[in-house]
Amino acid sequence: MLVRLAIGLLLTVVAFAVAGRRVLWLSKLIRAGQPAPGRLDGAPARLKAELSEVLGQRKLLKWSVPGVAHFLTFWGFIILGLTIVEAWGGLFDKDFHIPLIGRWRAVGFLEDFFAVAVLAGLAAFALIRLRNAPARLDRKSRFYGSHTRAAWVILGMISLVVITLLLYRAAQVNTGVFPFGESKWAFASWGLAKLLHPLGEDANEIIEHVFLLGNVAVILGFLVLVVYSKHLHIALAPINVGAKRVPDGLGALLPVTDAKGVPVDFSDPENLDEDQAFGRGKIEDFTWKGMLDFATCTECGRCQSQCPAWNTGKPLSPKLVIMDLRDHLFAKAPYILAQGGDGASADTKALTGIEEAGDESTDRAGKDHAHGHVPESGFGRVPGSGPAQNERPLVGTAEELGVIDPDVLWSCTMCGACVEQCPVDIEHVDHIVDMRRYQVLVESSFPSEAGVMLRNIENKGNPWGLSERAREEWTDGLDFEVRRVEAGEPIPDEVEYLFWVGCAGALEDRSKKVTKAFAELLHTAGVEFAILGQGESCTGDPARRLGNEFLFQMQAQQNVETLNSIGAKKIVATCPHCFNTLANEYPQNGGNYEVVHHTQLLGRLVEEGRLTPVKPIDQLVTYHDPCYLGRHNKVYTPPREVLSSVPGLRQQEMHRCKERGFCCGAGGARMWMEEKIGKRINVERVDEALALDPDVVSTACPYCMVMLSDAVNEKKQSGAAREDVEVLDVAQILRRSLATPAPQPVAD
Repeated sequence: MLVRLAIGLLLTVVAFAVAGRRVLWLSKLIRAGQPAPGRLDGAPARLKAELSEVLGQRKLLKWSVPGVAHFLTFWGFIILGLTIVEAWGGLFDKDFHIPLIGRWRAVGFLEDFFAVAVLAGLAAFALIRLRNAPARLDRKSRFYGSHTRAAWVILGMISLVVITLLLYRAAQVNTGVFPFGESKWAFASWGLAKLLHPLGEDANEIIEHVFLLGNVAVILGFLVLVVYSKHLHIALAPINVGAKRVPDGLGALLPVTDAKGVPVDFSDPENLDEDQAFGRGKIEDFTWKGMLDFATCTECGRCQSQCPAWNTGKPLSPKLVIMDLRDHLFAKAPYILAQGGDGASADTKALTGIEEAGDESTDRAGKDHAHGHVPESGFGRVPGSGPAQNERPLVGTAEELGVIDPDVLWSCTMCGACVEQCPVDIEHVDHIVDMRRYQVLVESSFPSEAGVMLRNIENKGNPWGLSERAREEWTDGLDFEVRRVEAGEPIPDEVEYLFWVGCAGALEDRSKKVTKAFAELLHTAGVEFAILGQGESCTGDPARRLGNEFLFQMQAQQNVETLNSIGAKKIVATCPHCFNTLANEYPQNGGNYEVVHHTQLLGRLVEEGRLTPVKPIDQLVTYHDPCYLGRHNKVYTPPREVLSSVPGLRQQEMHRCKERGFCCGAGGARMWMEEKIGKRINVERVDEALALDPDVVSTACPYCMVMLSDAVNEKKQSGAAREDVEVLDVAQILRRSLATPAPQPVAD
């Protein structure tokens, strides 16, 4: 017993010293990040997130097989924590048991059940990794670019923890010191004990000593490996979930903040601090939450598997962006912690990096992104913590030794699929936007074609650069007059909604048809509405997603001033981008309104009987979820309910729909940028839709209308699509199903 105790305590002291040193270093590094105000506000919502996402494993269970396997493994860690107490207690007392509950048969059953469940989960993980091996599937594997060797080591170590546990418990049964006696409730230990029993008591006593110490040693080795590997998420994930943003959906982009975390006031450009950093130009510019994100990444690749850019052969992988930022953060840590310096001590170098170059990080090194491969890994290209690592730009080409390649940065559509899928709540979109802000506002470096869009918004108030007089042309041909409200003129009391038409809805030919159809539906339902007409201007969404926060703030201030001057309270919008900006982002600028999307209002009008579809439409329709309506705002049901109300209309979902919907390719200001790498995202989406052989591809967004229509027309020209396939908004389909519209009296 004394030898067992001495060995166990020595291993414990050494392991805790090594792991503790790493934990302190990580803590200092993450706390060196910029302020992130509000990350601990709203305790009830954060507690709910902890309960559902950590204890309930909600996000992981979206993928059934790996989700169940992880659920069993997670809860195995929780329950088997009791066996860790028993193992360490066994170092001091051969007959140790946990006070009060230590001899309950139910506890013995739970420990054995989860020991077996963990082994089953590990077997599932092993099969999943074999089926999705990057060596065989290359980019199609969600583990492409991940450190797969480390993952196999971890699977092996967890297996050893459980195997050594069961073996020493089985030996304890035979030596008579098992806390639960000979109870068959501890079924796995009891079954193994039967196999070991013929060896005799002396042999079982040796087995108990050896495998109890082995269990302690493997647990301590696992502890050290975890804090030095990507499996750090075991400890950091609950913290990251607790500090996440808590809107219902992705919510608004975060404002640009100063060094104290206070939002920058763009209303008076002349008073802006010359030293103010806009966005993130260096790794140390990220907030502590951003650095926590980087360290928490599990490299599971769920974000990568759902990313529309990655799935169409582009260099952007949300996972690899986070991994490269993490590797660079850890490599540059000596300079961050020392606030400068000429190099790093050998002591500090030992703490930098999760896995050094030479592991799978080199799998993604040296590949040509122009051919659809991910750019060279940052950590692989500039190894170590020397001056070159300290001086390298955050965004730059391979020749410039940049951490993130520009083609990676500008490939993002900001659809939010990565954030939606991430089981540990990493905020990829925020980090990409912040890097874009620095490139646009400080470096003036962005795709040239996007500059035309920015100038048009600044000079004409819309991305196309058309005259403001064209904003009311869509009303021509209507058999009723559309009310207009002038800036500074209060909205009449009888007007229920201000209809925010949006730039696309007012100026783009296909979207103008949707605007007209929706206006006719409102008129038919007796809903009094008004528009701003020429007083409306771009919300600034494309500018903000591109990274031009200054232009967005100009547009937001102008529009909020206009809306507040007319006393706007209830707004309806047909464009999800306008809807998202008005509802979620304008409150940052003092604009607080009740904003609904047109499909939500139409669904309500159908439910109330104010709109009654009567004309059967014998067609098959597949609905495409707009990202800024779905993932960004969790509006999935209303468009489908409207379509369900149309008699004769048959609906069929695409494989990627709702939370897993696939982007059209227009978000993140990509609608105004050329798509030069890989397959066009809109073509990929239309291929998926046409595989169902639909009569109509429906959506509820003008951006999606443009992108899907272009791709369908391209397919028609090549003979890959029927000539009668249409791309229609939900409002257009509902309008077709109504009888000849007759104005209804306005309800009191």
